[in-house]
Amino acid sequence: MSDPDNILNGFESKFSLIKNKDDLQNLKSEFLGKNGSISFQFKKMGSLNPEERKIFASKLNEIKNKITFEIEKKLKNFENNEINEKLKDEKVDITLPIRTTKNGKIHPVSQVIDEISSIFSEIGFSVAEGPDVESEYNNFTALNTPEDHPARDMHDTFYLDKDKKTLLRTHTSPVQIRTMLDGKPPFKIIVPGRTYRCDSDQTHAPMFHQLEGLHIDKDITMGHLKGCLNYFIKEFFEVKKIKMRFRPSHFPFTEPSAEVDIGYKIENGKIVIGEGDKWLEILGCGMVHPNVLKNTKVDPNKFQGFAFGMGIDRLAMLKYGINDLRAFFETDYRWLNHFGFDPLDVPTNYRGLSR
Repeated sequence: MSDPDNILNGFESKFSLIKNKDDLQNLKSEFLGKNGSISFQFKKMGSLNPEERKIFASKLNEIKNKITFEIEKKLKNFENNEINEKLKDEKVDITLPIRTTKNGKIHPVSQVIDEISSIFSEIGFSVAEGPDVESEYNNFTALNTPEDHPARDMHDTFYLDKDKKTLLRTHTSPVQIRTMLDGKPPFKIIVPGRTYRCDSDQTHAPMFHQLEGLHIDKDITMGHLKGCLNYFIKEFFEVKKIKMRFRPSHFPFTEPSAEVDIGYKIENGKIVIGEGDKWLEILGCGMVHPNVLKNTKVDPNKFQGFAFGMGIDRLAMLKYGINDLRAFFETDYRWLNHFGFDPLDVPTNYRGLSR
C-alpha cells in the first residue's frame, strides 16, 4: 500500500505548477474525486487490522484536510484576482465627456399618467395619492358596496388577512374617501395609481393602473361631467372632434351611472379615434351616490358631484397601438426602446402631449 506521505508529496509537486482554475479543478478531481488517490486509499483500508486501520485512517484524513485547504485557498486567490482584473477594466474615468446617446426611456404608463395629469390640471384638478394596501371599509363599505357584492369575493380581491379587513385596493376610489374625510368641500381631484384584481390575460393583469376623478361642489350636474370628459378625451387623443355617448350602467358608488363610449373607425389596419361607425368603451362615470357623501361627512343636501374611472394601461394601448397588456410588465428593454418616450419631453397641452 502506498504511503499517504507519497500522496502529499505528489500533490505538492503538481500544485506548484497550477496556473488557472481549470488546472486546479483537474488536480482536485485527481486527488479528492470519487476515483481520486485519496478515495482509492480509503477503499484499501479493509485489508488492514483494526489498529493499523485506525492509524492509517487518521493519517489519510490529515492529508485529505491539508489538500482540501490548499485547493480552497488557491481557488479563492484565483477568484479575487478575477474580480480585481474586472474592476480594473470597468474603472470609470470621470474626466471623460458625457455620452450623447439616449439610453433611458419613459414607460408608456408613466407617459400617459403625465399626459392625463397635464390635461386635468388645465381645468383645476389636483393630483391625490393613497396607499396600495387599504381597509375593507375604504375600498368597499364607504363606497356603498353591499356586503354580498361579487367584487368582495376572494376570486376578485387580494385579501391580506383571514378576517378580510385588509386588502390590496381593487380601484383607486378609496383615495376619494380619504380625501373627503380629511378635508372639506369643494373637492376637485384625480387619483392615478396601481390597483389589484385576480385576473390575467392579454387585456387584463393582476396589477394594473387606474385613474379616478372626483369633483364635489354646489350645483354640480351631469352636464358638468359630460363637458369635463368631452374636453379630456379630445385633448388626450389629440383630435378636434369626438363622437361620444353615455350608456346607462350601474356602480354602487354613483347614481345615475354610465359607461362612456367613443366613436372610432379602422383605417389601414389601425384604430382612428374620433368619429366612425364603431363604438369603443373607455371609462365609467356617474354622479356620486348620496350614501358615499354621508359616509364621508359631506352633506348631500348642499353638495353634489361626479366621479369617473378609467384604465390607464388601456388608454396607453389605444393611443400608442400596443396590443398586449402583458408587455407593459415584462421589462423588455427592446420593447421599451420602441414604445418609450424621451425623458426630457415632458407632456404639456400647449405644444402637444405626445410630441
